[in-house]
Amino acid sequence: MRGSEGNPFDLHDAEAYLRWRERKLASCARSPADLLVEVADPMQLTAAERGALLERCARTNMAVYVSPARAGANSDVPRRIGEQLGLRTLDVNYLADDDGVTPLAVAGSGTRSGYIPYTDRAIRWHTDGYYNPPQRKIRAMILHCVQRAESGGENRLLDHELAYIALRDADPQHIRALMLADAMTIPSRSEEGEVARGDQSGPVFSVDDGRLHMRYTARTRSIAWKDDEAVRAASAALQRMLDADPHVLTLRQEPGMGIVCNNVLHDRAAFSDSPQHRRLVLRARYHERIDALPA
Repeated sequence: MRGSEGNPFDLHDAEAYLRWRERKLASCARSPADLLVEVADPMQLTAAERGALLERCARTNMAVYVSPARAGANSDVPRRIGEQLGLRTLDVNYLADDDGVTPLAVAGSGTRSGYIPYTDRAIRWHTDGYYNPPQRKIRAMILHCVQRAESGGENRLLDHELAYIALRDADPQHIRALMLADAMTIPSRSEEGEVARGDQSGPVFSVDDGRLHMRYTARTRSIAWKDDEAVRAASAALQRMLDADPHVLTLRQEPGMGIVCNNVLHDRAAFSDSPQHRRLVLRARYHERIDALPA
């Protein structure tokens, strides 16, 4: 993104931004069909399948593979997909299984039942790992569908680079505000009277090795925005944009499908399970990006 063409994320470099913007808007996905890649065996991608997934991620920051459904929950599938796309370092986060993959399903009891991803309720717009410290930044993730719900559970997806464009076009000061080092703070989390994670402050938009990174949640609880007029205006503008951007894509995953992405903006609709269809999605988060063909 840098070099002779300039830096499109520098608010003082309008020419570089306009060139990048033109390319980005010309190549963005117009429908979920633009993201789909048929995969015969996710455990052993062909060169063409892998290339198609990487091409879509390079162009739109996300892709969706469609593979034959497999019986049972098998975390080997998302981990093997990640390996083939050059992802090596899983984020072994709180509530993940020992192998770093998190089964997202309704939990009727236990620790997980107190957290919204393990309920059938809607989840608002966010990027994953927004509460992580900078050294554990989530740059990519995989959501592999083992079983769908009886109804609902759709994901809306939006390339975070398109969100950046919409906000910058509306008012570059929104970008300036959301790039402040303390724009958004996630308060500490305690367990049994002990601090399990301290306050985590950081920007919403940042430039990470020349690429745009976004850290965001639309939730209103357990979040503190900087007490600053420009930040409040930018946050409100972003929330309005997310509900109206024409580039938002809606996808309902079926068994065997998986979303691979550079931690794009996404949400989840509320859903209802049945004895035949109990929603189960395996989530793998990574510290690397999906960028180029691995060696």
